[in-house]
Amino acid sequence: MYVEAIAPTRIDLAGGTLDIYPLYLFETGGVTVNIGTDVTSRVRLTPREDARINIRSLDTGAEQSAESVEELALSGPLDLVARLIRFYRPATGLDVETENKAPKGSGLGASSSLLIALSGALNELNQTGFDGETLIRFGADLEAQNIRIPTGKQDYYAAFYGGVNAIRWGIRQNEVKPLLVSEECLRTLEHRLILTFTGISHFSGVTNWSMLRNYIEDSSGTRHAMRQIGETAHAMAQVLQTEDWDGFARVLDREWQNRRSLAEGVSTPEIDAMMDTAARAGALASKLCGAGGGGCMVSFAAEGCETAVRDALVGAGATHLPYSISRGGLKVQSR
Repeated sequence: MYVEAIAPTRIDLAGGTLDIYPLYLFETGGVTVNIGTDVTSRVRLTPREDARINIRSLDTGAEQSAESVEELALSGPLDLVARLIRFYRPATGLDVETENKAPKGSGLGASSSLLIALSGALNELNQTGFDGETLIRFGADLEAQNIRIPTGKQDYYAAFYGGVNAIRWGIRQNEVKPLLVSEECLRTLEHRLILTFTGISHFSGVTNWSMLRNYIEDSSGTRHAMRQIGETAHAMAQVLQTEDWDGFARVLDREWQNRRSLAEGVSTPEIDAMMDTAARAGALASKLCGAGGGGCMVSFAAEGCETAVRDALVGAGATHLPYSISRGGLKVQSR
């Protein structure tokens, strides 16, 4: 018998950083728009007859073992996985296998995707019946303990729900609203929005902390830029709902221009050069995924220029990452 769970990673389109507590409280009515993708995370749990816990990451090669849940060490590259197992406390020992398809430092929310996959698998194994909002709340707090820096919540929503959504952040509850539902529109966005890995790894926590600190200190016009990001996120939701692709390109570019002003290091000369290369080949807009500083980039190509944009970026040193928009979110099965 085993339990396996698969969860999407995400491409953020607009309103990132507003998903960080307490920024979405400061900026009332904050919205984040993102896409769940089939660049997934996978977890398999195989119960054991003894109490031993064995964890193995297929993509990194990292391994960790302990004689029991209580003895799992909270340190090293598998700290987050160990924290979740200790938190959910399975009744038996486990062999735990994890796998991320996204490149390390991609900015696609791979650690959060893995967290939701593991949470879903442990929830199924334990038969605890937690709903999605509960899994997300537990996961956000556990990941904050892991990285010791404020973390956003949008990644967990993409991992749990999939699809193209606007997430509205609130006090009583967070609301998830699907924006694209027709297959024709989903295929158009998949075809024209090109995903590449810049080859520059990033750590979003440091950039997020800089943005939060700048906001609180109101330095470098951060509060004004954050309000602009909020307005842009509402505009992004609108253009997607109305299937306005020219508007989508304009709003995506506006999002990137706002974001790069939030903190030093969000963009770099190397990233700027890649975006210029994409624009010359026919990209109408480009932006980095996640908090910036490196990782993956999306470029929205003019109709008919998709291949030219992709080839130009590969020629500039980026790696093309084929993807599809996930038509669903977290999937858990036991056998």
